[in-house]
Amino acid sequence: MRAVIQRVSFASVSIAGNVKSSIHQGLVVLLGISQADEEADGTWLCKKISNLRIFSDEQGLMNRSLQEIEGDILLISQFTLMASYKKGNRPSFISAARPEQAIRLYEACIHLLSESLGKPIATGTFGADMQVNLVNDGPITIIMDSKKPE
Repeated sequence: MRAVIQRVSFASVSIAGNVKSSIHQGLVVLLGISQADEEADGTWLCKKISNLRIFSDEQGLMNRSLQEIEGDILLISQFTLMASYKKGNRPSFISAARPEQAIRLYEACIHLLSESLGKPIATGTFGADMQVNLVNDGPITIIMDSKKPE
């Protein structure tokens, strides 16, 4: 799984002009799921996201996690994170998980993140054409890949 994680002061996702979900201080997580991904990938990634210390403490240092600030998450499925651009100029998405696998793993991540935060998380709609609006705070943007933990 690949995730683009952005610290935000506000974010929303709209579908067909209607706001489906919105959050204030927290994280927007764009989640790509590959054919090689399993539940263990989601477990690792969600644990890392929940405990990622990228929020400021009293001294202005990034020492606090999403849990500590009682922040929110907006989780958006995004198969384009699995793009291969090695050959030519048109990206290939052949390594992206098929919908039946991706939906199952996406929903597992929703459950894991909700359980970790002790509250529901905001989401988009799997497979929908979505417009994401956000104010990146910092800006802080981190990319994680469960197959290449760094």
